[in-house]
Amino acid sequence: MKTIKLHTGDNLPTVGFGFWKVEPETVGGLVEHAVRGGYRHLDCACDYGNEADVGKGIANVLQQKICTREELWVTSKLFNTYHRAEHVRAAAEKSLMDLQLDYLDLYLIHFPISLKYVPIEHRYPPGWVYDPDAESPKMELSPVPIQETWQAMEELVEAGLVKNIGISNFGTSLIRDLLSYAKIRPSVLQIESHPYLTQEKLLRYAKQENIAVTAYSPLGALSYVSIGMAEQGDIVLEQPVVQVAARHHGKTAAQIILRWGIQRGNAIVPKSSRPERLDENIALFDFELSDAEMRSISALNCNHRFNDPGVFGEEVFNTFCPIYE
Repeated sequence: MKTIKLHTGDNLPTVGFGFWKVEPETVGGLVEHAVRGGYRHLDCACDYGNEADVGKGIANVLQQKICTREELWVTSKLFNTYHRAEHVRAAAEKSLMDLQLDYLDLYLIHFPISLKYVPIEHRYPPGWVYDPDAESPKMELSPVPIQETWQAMEELVEAGLVKNIGISNFGTSLIRDLLSYAKIRPSVLQIESHPYLTQEKLLRYAKQENIAVTAYSPLGALSYVSIGMAEQGDIVLEQPVVQVAARHHGKTAAQIILRWGIQRGNAIVPKSSRPERLDENIALFDFELSDAEMRSISALNCNHRFNDPGVFGEEVFNTFCPIYE
């Protein structure tokens, strides 16, 4: 497994297992299968609703001595309802308890969206709407300065609960503002990125600031078709340039796209609930795309974003909440 060296000196594995939309009852076995197959990077979040199951899988892996804790990279994310300083540590400790860990390798602010606090003992994960039983459930915004949240994240590092802190779904303006006051700079920026959303300027800026990038949804539409956030025609795997490269290298279309992702210098966190797909998604280090192939795949960019709160907030949660415009 290749890694990306962070400004802290830690090494982020380039291919991770993303747990968004992985059913809790399948997680434990998948964690063991993934780690046995070479995965060392597990990408989790409070909002995914399966951290306790990931934790059982990690405990099983460590008990069997398949790998050591130090060899694993575990990421989690601070959800939108916990942005106030007084809630950040409790949220991190809840993830640590569920994951059965003493520390996280990386903790990210999941979205630059601050929602009204929902106590952990009342509902967990809290979800995007404040009152699911309301006649018209909505997101209840409760604005908190990113500076307040970030300073509480820094305290997690100082307390030894977290080794690295970072951000997710942030753009250049928010990052620039954050860097103006950060005592501990973000190690990682996690963003949606795939051939339909290459985000060249954002990647260039992150590199300039020595912030590593992890691409989620690296295969594009595949994770979104089943939930109505993408259509079958949005699937990049069927593009001719991808198919031609797959035949040339004797690889699947998915492997071509994932190889494109890591060859750009990013880490990637594809998800799957199928063991054979997990094996496929990590088999990326025995071939290399040519410069011409890289350019052809990048040329598919059409700035098509699938995970956009400015769209799904209104369609699903009755709340218009743009963050990218």
